[in-house]
Amino acid sequence: MSEWLVLALAMLAACAVVLSITVLRQRRISDDDDPSETPDVIEYMTMMVGVVYAIVLGLAIAGVWEARNSAQDTVRAEAQALHEVSERVQAYAPAARDRTREQVNAYVTHVVRKEWPIMLEEGELTDKGTELLNKVRADLTAYEPRNDHEGQSYQPLLDQVGAADAARHARSQSAGPTLPGVVWFGLLAGALVAVGLIFTLQIRRSARELMLAGLYSALIAFLLFLIWDFNSPFGHSVGDATGAFSEMFSI
Repeated sequence: MSEWLVLALAMLAACAVVLSITVLRQRRISDDDDPSETPDVIEYMTMMVGVVYAIVLGLAIAGVWEARNSAQDTVRAEAQALHEVSERVQAYAPAARDRTREQVNAYVTHVVRKEWPIMLEEGELTDKGTELLNKVRADLTAYEPRNDHEGQSYQPLLDQVGAADAARHARSQSAGPTLPGVVWFGLLAGALVAVGLIFTLQIRRSARELMLAGLYSALIAFLLFLIWDFNSPFGHSVGDATGAFSEMFSI
């Protein structure tokens, strides 16, 4: 199911629930009920809860957004380092050059096609990916430069492999969801409290009040969906964050 469809259904469901409760509640209110009798303390509490929850939502969105940007930077750093290895190995002998490029391509192909789905589902990297990258490092380390030109390329190549390994390690640290379960409990409970408190203000069935109640609930549903979407730093499908590999390598 498309994420946009999920978002639309969530917002419609939130609006429908709030409006239905409002209409049903209104039918049970007697004709002599006076909405102006709502205590001032309830209005103050409703305002304070709304402000506090808005701050919590803002902090949650900022946290998952920063985590996603950091994850994407990590992917770009890993892809760029491997691309530099493929390009700089041009200085080596044809046999060593072709072997290194084949190993790099094998690693990248494994990461995108095999490792990425596992990382999204289980939050872990594969041992095969680590083995393929270690093989690239071992072959480059064991190579003996034949002349000064190859010698000048030797250490930069090892540095780029080290950068790729560091980026891979950072990717493994960011593979899981950003927010823990207790934070999600607080966000969902806060949403119920924030929406529930609007019923204490004795909303009538006027078009303006119903529209505001629906928009308020739809906005909270949208923000929660936004947090859920960004809570996976590398996205929810393989194509969400592997663009850097696809741009630099023919996969």
